[in-house]
Amino acid sequence: MRERTSPLTKKLKVLDLFCGCGGFACGFAMAGFEAVLGVDILPPALTTFAINNKYANVIVGDIRKLTSEALLEAIGDVPVDVITGGVPCQGFSRSNRKRHEKDDRNFLFQEFVRVVGVVRPKVVVLENVSGLAQMSSGAFKEAISSAIAGLGYDVYCTILNAADYGVPQKRQRIFFVGVQPGVAWRWPQKIRGSEASPHFTVGQAILDDLPGLSSAEAADTYQGAPTNELSQLLRGDCQVLTSHEAPSHPQSTINRIGRTKPGAPMYNSFKQRIRLDPNKPSPTQICGGIRPQFQFGHPSQPRGLSIRERARLQSFPDNYVFFGGIVQGRVQTGNAVPPLLAKALADQIMQCVKFGKCASGIVPSEISSPELPLS
Repeated sequence: MRERTSPLTKKLKVLDLFCGCGGFACGFAMAGFEAVLGVDILPPALTTFAINNKYANVIVGDIRKLTSEALLEAIGDVPVDVITGGVPCQGFSRSNRKRHEKDDRNFLFQEFVRVVGVVRPKVVVLENVSGLAQMSSGAFKEAISSAIAGLGYDVYCTILNAADYGVPQKRQRIFFVGVQPGVAWRWPQKIRGSEASPHFTVGQAILDDLPGLSSAEAADTYQGAPTNELSQLLRGDCQVLTSHEAPSHPQSTINRIGRTKPGAPMYNSFKQRIRLDPNKPSPTQICGGIRPQFQFGHPSQPRGLSIRERARLQSFPDNYVFFGGIVQGRVQTGNAVPPLLAKALADQIMQCVKFGKCASGIVPSEISSPELPLS
C-alpha cells in the first residue's frame, strides 16, 4: 500500500479489484470517475496502475489474504461508489486448453463478493470471458449472480462485444452489474457496427500516425497528425510516443510474417496467430502468459506488434504509460478490460448513481445473445 500524495477530488469513486494495469479504472476516468484503490497480485501490472492513477492507493498481493481491516484502512474515509473487477478468467477461457471447472481461479469471484460485502458500494461490476456462461451448464453464472444478489443488489448479466463500443477489436465478455433495488438499469447502447457507423479497424487504430518499425526498432515520435476519428481520440494531445518498440525477431520469423497474407494464420499449428487484416477489427487479444512470443503479425510490416499498438487495439489512450517491458506489456494489455467498453458502462452507472436511472440505453429484456440466455 502507498500513501496518497494528494487528496482525491469530489468525483465519484471506484475501487478496482483484480485491477491489472487499470483498464476499468481508465474507462471510468474517461466517464468522470476517480480510482480510490487498486488491488492485484502482479507487481508490474500494479505499478502501471499506480503510475496512471496517481492519487489512488494500491495493494499488491493475494486478495484471499487481504483482511477487511487492511482493505478499509487503504480506502480511508473516502466513500466508494462502484467496485469493479476483472476476475481472473483462465479457468473459463476457451483459449486455455486445460480449462476445467475445478480450477482454483474459477472461485476468485467469491473474494470479489466478500469485498463488496465489506464496502457496500452503490454499484458493482464484474467481468469475465464469455465462456463462463456455459461452464458447468451455467452453474458459475448462476453462482455469481446469486452471490451478488445475496448482498441485496438487483443483478443483470449479459455479453457485450467491445467492438460495438468503439474498440477496434472483437472481444466478447460477460458482465454482471449489481445495482441497488429500485434503480432502473439499462445496458449501454451500441455506437458502432451499423452501416452508417461501422466497427473501427486495425488500420484506423495503428496505421494512421504510428511510425513504421523494423524488428527490434523503437520510435518516440509520431509520423504525422492523426487523420481518423479513432486515432484522434486515442492520441488526444499526447506529444511523446511511448511503448512503441517492435519485438526482436530472427530472420525466419520476419520472413514468415512477410509472406503471410493479412488475415491469414502465420502458423499451421496455431490458427489463432494471424497477420492482422487492416480492414477489420482485431480478433481478441490475449496475454500469452510470460512467454516471449507475439500473438499477431503487423498488417503491413513483417513483425509483431509494439505495446503501443496493442494498447490502441484495446482502446487505451496514448498518454497511458506501461511499466515492465514488452513481455509484461503483452500480459497487461491482453488481460485488460478495454477502456472504451468500460467507459460505456461507466456512463450508464454515472446516471444510475446520480439519478437512480439511466436516461437512455437498452433495457435488459431487450438484450439478446446466442451465447447467453438471460435470467
